Amino acid sequence: MAGKDALKKAVDLALADGWDEAHAIAQSDEADPLFCWLHACLHKIAGDSGNSRYWYRRAGRQFEDFSDSKSELEAIRAAAG
Repeated sequence: MAGKDALKKAVDLALADGWDEAHAIAQSDEADPLFCWLHACLHKIAGDSGNSRYWYRRAGRQFEDFSDSKSELEAIRAAAG
């Protein structure tokens, strides 16, 4: 599975508390800003704000843009089309 389908699957996994599986998918394309955004959100969920902020910078986004992880994950899914 590649591209946007993989990203959507990772969002579904994250919403179902499948952090490790979602993280593995997020790491599969570190050049894609959407994957970087997902990676950032996952580290925010895990409480790793330093790593999260790094991935937000890579995604061209801000750590503070979302306070609720569920709404952020849904925004990532919507951005994936």
